[in-house]
Amino acid sequence: MLNMRTKAVWGLLALALSAGSVQAAEPEVTDARLSLLPGDSPGAGYFNITNTSDEPLTLVGAESAAFHMTEMHVSTTENDMARMESVEKVDVAPGESFAFAPKGYHLMFMHRAEPLEQGDEVDVLLHFENQPELPVTFTVVAPGSM
Repeated sequence: MLNMRTKAVWGLLALALSAGSVQAAEPEVTDARLSLLPGDSPGAGYFNITNTSDEPLTLVGAESAAFHMTEMHVSTTENDMARMESVEKVDVAPGESFAFAPKGYHLMFMHRAEPLEQGDEVDVLLHFENQPELPVTFTVVAPGSM
């Protein structure tokens, strides 16, 4: 009888430990591109992000050593007036995708820290609320290719 209880306790302990080591599903990022004008003009980062978990996902920012400043923005047109404004966060529901695309949401990369050319790869770290950071590699492209 004692042997059965001992096995049951060890079994429950093993189950509890394995449940604690399960990690949340990592967001999936595809088609990461950085549209870059010549000179020191700002660049725009576009990508698709999919929330592969069962929990809401909130993107709160990004950073890159290739730029001194990175912000999330959204471009809108109202009464034939184009405008761009800063965005604090972007929520992605479980199982859903969100597109950062021209004329919409994008990352704004400002003040280059190093020269960049088409075809270069730029490492970007995406920041989430209550989730580990996610490194993503963006490919530098010409604005006309968007």
